[in-house]
Amino acid sequence: MKTGRTGTVAAIAGAAVALSTLTAPAAQAADTGITVSRIVVNGGKSIIVGTSDAKTPPVTFRITLPAGYNTADPSRYEAEPYLYHGTTATKGADSGGLYMGSYTCYETSSSRVADCEGELYIEPRYDLNSSDDATTWKIGVWAKLFKTNGQLKAGEYTTSSGGAKVKRWAKVTVNASPEPVTKGRTITVIGSLTRADWAKHKYTGYAGKTVSLQFRKAGSSTYTTVKTATSSSTGALKTTVTASADGYWRWTFGGSSTSGTATAAGDYVDVR
Repeated sequence: MKTGRTGTVAAIAGAAVALSTLTAPAAQAADTGITVSRIVVNGGKSIIVGTSDAKTPPVTFRITLPAGYNTADPSRYEAEPYLYHGTTATKGADSGGLYMGSYTCYETSSSRVADCEGELYIEPRYDLNSSDDATTWKIGVWAKLFKTNGQLKAGEYTTSSGGAKVKRWAKVTVNASPEPVTKGRTITVIGSLTRADWAKHKYTGYAGKTVSLQFRKAGSSTYTTVKTATSSSTGALKTTVTASADGYWRWTFGGSSTSGTATAAGDYVDVR
């Protein structure tokens, strides 16, 4: 089946072939007749990316070759989807795109059709460098056909319907005090809401966001929202509650159009 962006060949008909990694190809223009369809990125869910750890969201797609080509002969074609948010698919493929890290294709009942599964490889320190990258990325497709002597016959960049939402990873912390506390006295709950800053490659305060304070009574498995607070200009959170029972306090953030959800681990307070 087909290899990754390096163009390495593995001609094993009817079997799965592990694929390799990648750099963007040079732009081509001629129509190939290759169709890349049924593209699903990360199961249709948002891709949440932090500041350092690489993310590998899954991708599935189908390759259909033109007459005269066979998926069992990967030396004759290359085809795969990628993500971009530039003005054109070609610009996205040449620079600033998000590309397949590896994928594997399986022949179907038709010798010209293969179903593929693999993953994108997103390295935030290299692939994401601006808050503008937290957006809905478009889906592009690059494809090539080769002659029997290995020379390029045709190549193209096309677009596909749909897209993939890329969001910034969010974090929230909590600290409830004093510990222990007398029943009926005031508990002060503080914390901070931060999110990935891809320009600075660190987490910075997320201001002006509504965050819920939740409580889980000792012996219970369920958290209940007690009240909400708004993060300050630095992402700080602070509120007070009345001590009534032993239990765990936590902040939870429901996410936004550009950032993922976040929930702190519960902070236990002993009420006496």
